[in-house]
Amino acid sequence: MQPKSLDELFASCQRSAVHLEMRDSYGVEHESQALQQWLKTGTRDNLDPDGDYWRPWATTVRDAVARGVVVRRARIVSTPVSPYIAYEHAGTVVNLAIGELVRWLPREKAFDLAVPVNDCWVFDDATVRFGLFAGNGALVRHEVTTDTAVAKLCSDAFEAVWDRATPHEDFPID
Repeated sequence: MQPKSLDELFASCQRSAVHLEMRDSYGVEHESQALQQWLKTGTRDNLDPDGDYWRPWATTVRDAVARGVVVRRARIVSTPVSPYIAYEHAGTVVNLAIGELVRWLPREKAFDLAVPVNDCWVFDDATVRFGLFAGNGALVRHEVTTDTAVAKLCSDAFEAVWDRATPHEDFPID
């Protein structure tokens, strides 16, 4: 049976895990309190990769990176960025600290790129895990496919975005 959870997909991954994000806001329940604090104060308290908030993700990524998996994340965002994206940008220091590579691409520089309509993870250019979201940003479900044409489409889209995107440290959100 094909692994479907993100942890299972990471555990079976051997070379690369890439994530293409394209929403300007996510309604992630476990982020709501931290996001509200960010909106009030402009600061994030939960930036410790080994703290309760980040530990599960940090462990997953660190384990993959230790096995030689290259983990990259590309975000297509509207500019000026939404408050949620500013919040996400402020937390990206943790993604970098645990071994992810992150780039940002303003939406106006992506108009001629063919990308899937849903955010996705692509593992070893072969398995795609789509995140399907409601209009309010709440996660509805995930869909996993190993269809080679879909995997190629998503891999090619990610690489096109990655090639054009700006590394995190050079991407201002102001």
